[in-house]
Amino acid sequence: MAIPQRAIRSTKLVLITVALCLGALGPGPAMAGGLIAYEVGTADLGLASAGYNARAQDASTVFTNPAGMTRLEGMQFLGAGQLDYGRTKFSIGPGTSSALGTDDGGNAFGSNGWFPGGGGFFSYSVSPKLKLGLAMTGNFGAPLQYDDNWAGRYYVQEATLLGLSFLPSVAYKVTDKLSLGASVTAMYGIYKNQVAINIPDAQRPGHFVPIRRGETDAQLNLEDNTWGWGVNLGLLYEFNAGTRLGFTWNSQVDLDFSAQTEFSSLGQLGTALQNAGLLNKTLDIGIKVPQQLMGSIFHQVNDRWAVLGSVGWQQWSKFGQVQLGVDNTASPTSLTKSLEFKDTWHFALGAQYQLSDPWLLNFGVAYDSGMQDTSNVSPLLPVGSAWRFGVGAQNQYSKTFIWGVAAECLYSGTLDTNLQSAAPVELGGRGNLVGSYNNIYTLFFGIYGNWKF
Repeated sequence: MAIPQRAIRSTKLVLITVALCLGALGPGPAMAGGLIAYEVGTADLGLASAGYNARAQDASTVFTNPAGMTRLEGMQFLGAGQLDYGRTKFSIGPGTSSALGTDDGGNAFGSNGWFPGGGGFFSYSVSPKLKLGLAMTGNFGAPLQYDDNWAGRYYVQEATLLGLSFLPSVAYKVTDKLSLGASVTAMYGIYKNQVAINIPDAQRPGHFVPIRRGETDAQLNLEDNTWGWGVNLGLLYEFNAGTRLGFTWNSQVDLDFSAQTEFSSLGQLGTALQNAGLLNKTLDIGIKVPQQLMGSIFHQVNDRWAVLGSVGWQQWSKFGQVQLGVDNTASPTSLTKSLEFKDTWHFALGAQYQLSDPWLLNFGVAYDSGMQDTSNVSPLLPVGSAWRFGVGAQNQYSKTFIWGVAAECLYSGTLDTNLQSAAPVELGGRGNLVGSYNNIYTLFFGIYGNWKF
């Protein structure tokens, strides 16, 4: 018995919805330049983001530049999966306080270096000029988890900051050359910060056994989830069939995290925190996902080659992240310390080569400037400037289905840390943490499929 076309269409819509939701569950981490990733498992991975908002060759343009949807026919869906492996490992330097021990924290990135990512992108043609779309992905934040007893435990043990984005979008073809697009960002933010609190030797039941210092630490936890909202505007101008420019502006998204402090194993330290008004304090951690500007170009040189490029800016100077903890538990005065950041710039250049009728190859290289001084980074955010090198291959399997694979290496070099404590470890200070994160890198592996219905 033949299956009704209405049932087939309904099944496709259900599959698309499921895939969109699954794509949003695994936000890809960004560990260089800033905390916004271009890597969500799509073809942009192999291009190192070159031509990011001018390429508009598949449904991922719903996310990168909604105006690009006017180049898509019918109803299209792109599902992307990504697996990342990163190395973010601290090397203890000779200036570190000996009382902090020799545990370097292990590989702090993700779960033993691994983290999933991906996304789902859907576009629908209301008419040849009017398009609607929906994107669901995670491209903001970073997951870090050090060993509980590592040398920098009084600065951070675990830090999770992630943003899952849902973007309903619309595009309209104003003229044969000009298209405009817009989307709303609904970002679900996840925040967790865990830090050890040093207890002065005089207050430790077993203070005469220094080797057990980490085992008798107190602990401070802060967790919250919240929603933030933003607006995105896009423009696509097509000079001719083979040359186009894309411009996008993404507004700032405020994630106003707020939570009451949760302490454990305080002992006598609880009295000092109570007297300072810090014991049951509600902390407001206002994170601002920065506004962005980007311009991109796509130019088809000939039947085989196309070149792509991008230039972008992100306003990280308003980010607002804070270091959690207590500088001196013998005389506590605050639980937070603001960190300073600066705006970043992005440059990318890439190419596409039509190897044969079904096969298209992608190449790209990009550079992002750093959001902080790399001579003294906080272990809460070991991020700096970065180079990206991407390569990918795409197959036109049929008139209605394209699939591809892509890989990228993000290299951030070496970042130094030199944090000086206000008091010795034995008297309740955080201790001096001196060292470096050497040869930081992240490898991204993506696979995607684009269906046309």
